[in-house]
Amino acid sequence: MRARYLLLTCGLVAASVFAQDQPDLAVIHRIKAEAFQNSKVMDHLFYLTDVHGPRVTNSKGYRSAVEWVQGRLKEIGLTNVRTESFGPWGKSWDYTRFEGHMVEPGYMPLIGFPLAWTPGTDGAVEGEPVLAVMTREEDLEKFKGKLRGKIVLITAPKVLAMSMQPQARRWSEAELTRLSEVPDVSRMGNFSSAPQPGSGIFGSQPPAPAAPQPDRQRQAAFRNKRNQFLKDEGALLVLDFGSSGDGGTLFASGGGSREKKDPVPPPMAAITPEHYNRIARLLDKKIPVKLRFDIRTEMGDSDEPSVNVLGEIEGGGKKDEVVMLGGHFDSWQGGTGATDNATGSSVAIEAMRILKSLNVKMNRTVRIALWGGEEQGLLGSIAYVRDHFADRKDMQLKPEYSKLVAYFNSDNGTGKFRGIRLGGNGAVKPVFEAWAKPLADLGFGTIVGATTSALQRPGGSDHTSFEFVGLNGFAFLQDPTEYQSRTHHSNMDVYDRVQPGDVMQSAAVMAAFVYHVAMRPEQLPRKPLPKAHPDWDKPRSNVAASGSAQ
Repeated sequence: MRARYLLLTCGLVAASVFAQDQPDLAVIHRIKAEAFQNSKVMDHLFYLTDVHGPRVTNSKGYRSAVEWVQGRLKEIGLTNVRTESFGPWGKSWDYTRFEGHMVEPGYMPLIGFPLAWTPGTDGAVEGEPVLAVMTREEDLEKFKGKLRGKIVLITAPKVLAMSMQPQARRWSEAELTRLSEVPDVSRMGNFSSAPQPGSGIFGSQPPAPAAPQPDRQRQAAFRNKRNQFLKDEGALLVLDFGSSGDGGTLFASGGGSREKKDPVPPPMAAITPEHYNRIARLLDKKIPVKLRFDIRTEMGDSDEPSVNVLGEIEGGGKKDEVVMLGGHFDSWQGGTGATDNATGSSVAIEAMRILKSLNVKMNRTVRIALWGGEEQGLLGSIAYVRDHFADRKDMQLKPEYSKLVAYFNSDNGTGKFRGIRLGGNGAVKPVFEAWAKPLADLGFGTIVGATTSALQRPGGSDHTSFEFVGLNGFAFLQDPTEYQSRTHHSNMDVYDRVQPGDVMQSAAVMAAFVYHVAMRPEQLPRKPLPKAHPDWDKPRSNVAASGSAQ
């Protein structure tokens, strides 16, 4: 009898959960129709990229984009459209001109752009390049007294291999299945101390843990010391080839510091490695080279605050409870910030437009948030979470903490949504599986990360700022497309690399999930409340400063 009673009770609970999480097929049909037949997502993207891009935080492009998006949100019909300040963030930076040329021994235009938070050349300058590789502190002394008036190539030439793989790809069904599987539990948590079964090339010995990455604090300290050295030595300009890329695609970001206390380096630029290597080969053969640059930048002289942008669709009976969606609004300067992250911002704006157009009163308030300072370490979203919900240092919960049901984030380029990441909250898996079923025809349905190790720091993208204090922060799993191979932080991060059908699909999926959370009778379950973490915001090597990889 006891066993039958328990089975009956479990059945009733399961039936109750199943009933409240049945997708609203009529509303999903209307969402799809609006998303594909009346889409405005590429129009949002046009204004964020071609008109207001790039959007380095606090640059003129960022500020004009903030003004534009507030107008767009009001036009859609959102209420309580506003900005919220965070900071001090740092110095503003813009560039208005870049020209690079090799003049001798033969003419060649140089593909490149200036590095953020570095000054301009104060007019056109010409100089002789010198290869002076400085990747460690001990390298600096070797070039003392040798750099005055020189254009310094600061990195060893890059060996370029022929590309044998397609630049763009989508997840296969087999890959999606593997992504949804629970990882080897021995690799969760403290990887270095977990026993690994020996096989393959490792024989009977466990593979060694990955070498630790340089600490961000040490990296910043070395950057500042090298920048001061280059300035003191009178370098005319500094060249590098960026972090990756070839064939005219150049990946690069900052060279100086946004913080007022740090030294301002000489002008710095990144040029494509093929051009960099040609200059280096000429120097190696003792053939004289002359370069000409004209770089114009504008940099603030004080630490300034920045802003996030917010707007709402007010809820009904549970309007004090909130469902949030969004993505980061800032970008780097090489392109116009299209796939990182005008796509995510535009998808969130379009999801809000779709929901507003349905004219269906949702029970909970739906709030969009477009974050600043993500590229420098999730600064906007971390500040928002601290101000509104909780600080992990003491885990003293603010009144709004219990009212946030979920935050949904978009920040992985143009690829369509193929699934959603749970961040270890396995309790929501059956809920999301039910809501995903009527979206299967759009290629959506993979549920990832029901079992994962705990976050050590916020990192990757803005949903982790919420997840780190125990709130529901979810990120969508997207097709890789060309994100890592061509557009992420590159000069090819432009409107033309965005796939219209993908961002339409993403907006439909995001709108459907947000709608169902806003209408669900009960709040979504959460993971257990995390413990206080007094030193969580100290720089560590495992903090990803920008754009999450898949």
